[in-house]
Amino acid sequence: MKIIAVTLGEPAGIGPDLGVLLAQKNLSKNIIFIADPDLLQISAKILKKSIKINILKNISSKTIAGNKTINVLPIKLNTKNKPGKLNPKNSAYVLDTIRAAAELCITGEIGAMVTGPISKSVLNKGGYKISGHTEFLADICKTKSVMMLMNSYMKVGLHTTHVPLEYVKDYITQKSLIETINIVHKDLINKFKIKKPKILVTGLNPHAGEDGVLGSQDDDIIKPVVLKMQKKKIYIDGPVPADTAFLKKNVEKYDIILTMYHDQGLPVIKFNNFKKTVNVTLGLPITRVSVDHGTALDLVGTGNIDISSFLEAIKVAKSISNAKT
Repeated sequence: MKIIAVTLGEPAGIGPDLGVLLAQKNLSKNIIFIADPDLLQISAKILKKSIKINILKNISSKTIAGNKTINVLPIKLNTKNKPGKLNPKNSAYVLDTIRAAAELCITGEIGAMVTGPISKSVLNKGGYKISGHTEFLADICKTKSVMMLMNSYMKVGLHTTHVPLEYVKDYITQKSLIETINIVHKDLINKFKIKKPKILVTGLNPHAGEDGVLGSQDDDIIKPVVLKMQKKKIYIDGPVPADTAFLKKNVEKYDIILTMYHDQGLPVIKFNNFKKTVNVTLGLPITRVSVDHGTALDLVGTGNIDISSFLEAIKVAKSISNAKT
């Protein structure tokens, strides 16, 4: 089994606590954390949990399983961390851990990476113009990426990700939409072993434009793209109104519902099963899976944290990694 690298995201958030709580599950020796070991030690002390940290000199170092052990490939914080208090001075540390995991994936030294929650606002305050993991990893891998959230019941793709609503229409072009659909189609085949993916595309506007009365993008851009992709023998339908796209019959018929923007699709899947929903970045030459929740500063140090999403993210990362071998 290939190694899965875990990054804990924002050091002041619940990431370190999640790491300590995950260790209580006696993780396999194939799970390593890329983090500052002191973060985990401090978190364990606050939570009153016992852990054993196995420091790795490099990715080839011997790992240990069970007995509440955490295998850690160390990267030091830039400045002292205070749990629950965001500090822009540690922005570089956050990005260094993500970059380290991505580069190990690119070289094939590990099979996948699982990421904890980050704070986009504190990263920007630290001088880094980053709108999220999805975009940051796309830049590292020099490719276009697509955000997909999934659980055992449905998969939801996003054509645009962290884009202000007033600018979304500017990203709805035939060229970009074709790129998104091709990525979704290819990765559902390669990473999820779905031989002939069924894709449903939502419209941008209410009622999918209502024949142009409520917006022209649906008829002028999205519909022609769907027809083009159908001619390429891709099983795809739409555009359909977003308010009916997630009816049970559609969720059960299609492998993924591709929405046009962030808040068009994500509220539905998070309402369906928030605890076991994970985020998978499509389009990358590597496998990246993430928890689907934020830094939850108010829960830091309380121990009142559900680790279901993190466990599910590791499970999905293992599955994809094994499928690619």
